Amino acid sequence: MYSAEVERAIAFHASVSQVAVIGVPDERWGERVHAVIVLKQGETISLTDLQAHCKQHIAGYKIPRTMELRDSALSLSSVGKVLKRELRTPHWQGKTRSVN
Repeated sequence: MYSAEVERAIAFHASVSQVAVIGVPDERWGERVHAVIVLKQGETISLTDLQAHCKQHIAGYKIPRTMELRDSALSLSSVGKVLKRELRTPHWQGKTRSVN
């Protein structure tokens, strides 16, 4: 599964300003899809509504089971790419396996 495909599906939602999809630890599967989302100023949406929105654009197994909404913009590299390593780090601390 490509994170860009899931990110595009979420970004299609009119309330979304930024999105990044990462892998986070999962006890059963080893890793699961997780989305970090920044909404446009003044917008609100439930995670359930975002998941329903995703169902219209991608296969069910690609829909993030967990999502988090952030108030501040995601950190970007000098070329404008989201620094996903920074988003992954808190989820993988203390784990024997990590994804880079």
